[in-house]
Amino acid sequence: MPPKNPRKFAIFDIDGTVFRSSLLIEVTNALIDAGIFPESVRKSYAREYVRWLDRKGVYDDYIDRVVDVFRRHIQGIHYRDFLRVAKRVVAGHKDRTYVYTRELVRELKKKKYFLLAISKSPKGIVENFAKELGFDKVYGSLYETDKKGRYTGGVLHLDLLSDKAKLLERAMQKENLILRGSVGVGDTESDIAFLELVSRPICFNPNRKLYDHARNAGWEVVVERKDVIYERVAAKKWR
Repeated sequence: MPPKNPRKFAIFDIDGTVFRSSLLIEVTNALIDAGIFPESVRKSYAREYVRWLDRKGVYDDYIDRVVDVFRRHIQGIHYRDFLRVAKRVVAGHKDRTYVYTRELVRELKKKKYFLLAISKSPKGIVENFAKELGFDKVYGSLYETDKKGRYTGGVLHLDLLSDKAKLLERAMQKENLILRGSVGVGDTESDIAFLELVSRPICFNPNRKLYDHARNAGWEVVVERKDVIYERVAAKKWR
């Protein structure tokens, strides 16, 4: 059977780009509220959180701390208990999206784009959140479970998720996607790898490292603040 007709695609980083927070942070706090994680867990990243709020620390230190805490405390928790809490988080937060990226997703969906979502948050919650918005394929951190369905604390395929360009190339081959007319949306320097591949790279609410790279590369920059969207049109035409 000949391959199906190739499709245009768009790839979106999710946390802080579509979702106005981090799915990992929200589900960690929800697991504490549900009594699945002990209350003391919140104190483990409180310092980094306050330093970030006070602009004395960086977001990466805060999120890295939450990742470390989540990975240690998810060990021994059953997948169904995590999923129950994750679905509750999505139900309560599914509309907490940025206007610009939400409308872009809708626009591209109407144009029959294949929509890819990528996040370092646990796949179980990313999948539920992204499907609410109409994404076709989701990549997230895959935490290992044992034969009884309990988390071991291990994370599978870390190398793939950390190399977003490789991940995109794999998705393109598997889903028969083409680069021509493709769109990518990211917010940190870790997204540069896939933004360099797509026809239309969009840096949305970028951090300093991505912003500097975008200026040098002539990429599109969009900032959404309160009810205003600021756009800097790309210096280079789309391919």
